[in-house]
Amino acid sequence: MKPLLLSLIATLPVLHAESTDIVGKDGTVTVRHNGEVFTEYRTDSRVPYLYPLLSASGACLSRHWPMSDDYKEEERDHPHHRSLWLSHGAVNGHDFWAWTTKASDPRIVHKGIRATNSTANGGSFTVDLAWTAGGKTHLTEERTFTFRWPDKETSIIGVVSKLTAADGDVLFGDTKEGTFAVRVDRTLRLKGQQAKGHIADSEGRSDFESWGKRSNWVAFTGPDEKGEPAVVAMFDHPTNLRNPTWWHARDYGLLAANPFGIHDFEGKKDKHLGDYTLKKGETLTLRYEVVLHHGSLESAKLPGLWTEFAK
Repeated sequence: MKPLLLSLIATLPVLHAESTDIVGKDGTVTVRHNGEVFTEYRTDSRVPYLYPLLSASGACLSRHWPMSDDYKEEERDHPHHRSLWLSHGAVNGHDFWAWTTKASDPRIVHKGIRATNSTANGGSFTVDLAWTAGGKTHLTEERTFTFRWPDKETSIIGVVSKLTAADGDVLFGDTKEGTFAVRVDRTLRLKGQQAKGHIADSEGRSDFESWGKRSNWVAFTGPDEKGEPAVVAMFDHPTNLRNPTWWHARDYGLLAANPFGIHDFEGKKDKHLGDYTLKKGETLTLRYEVVLHHGSLESAKLPGLWTEFAK
């Protein structure tokens, strides 16, 4: 081969193939993308959760504590806020959210990993769960997590929860304490020593205006722990119960989609407006997506991503 041609080949960029690896073992599922841990499904708490949630910058976009105690400046509030999780504060009177009904020992018990699937640029896994309290299994759940990377700056986590009433009817009570939630890292918050973040929603509201309002999506924006721009957004699917949902979007970094907390969010006197009864044997399916983006709210293109999700 001629020297000039060799020289030209040497200057061409090297293309690296995308790879995703999802492996489950002993109640833990590790998701790696391009050889690096992106997140883990963990079952060492009363409810299963995903941690960490990594940006393309390498920064963690969800809170560290109580999963890690290495960040001494991080606030130590709400120990039940575990990165990314799904639970609810009133299920047949039992608190699966903050675990205040201690006598009944509410837990979402991991029963097994049903399947894992890895592709070049994504993958999925499914787990079986049981919502137990007071010696009964109130709900069985099939929960599927999917992962994809539409571009090098964006990661998307999909969650489909199929909740089935197991031992009689199940009443989801009207409370703001729920349901599908993420707790963002320190710098993305609006309140706190390192807070530099903002909130935006699909209806054009911002910051404190977003709490308790209905919208298709809500996002926290701001610098990540490395000082680079980041977005953490959550999407509610049009087929979900009472879409568009209400959002428990708090200045200290909690973002939760909650279709049950009507009286709290709207300031109504009737404390049962948001109650929902799932008959024995019936299934309630909830679909959500979480978008992690390295960049600005504008570059995240959330309206387009939500439209794609809604289809």
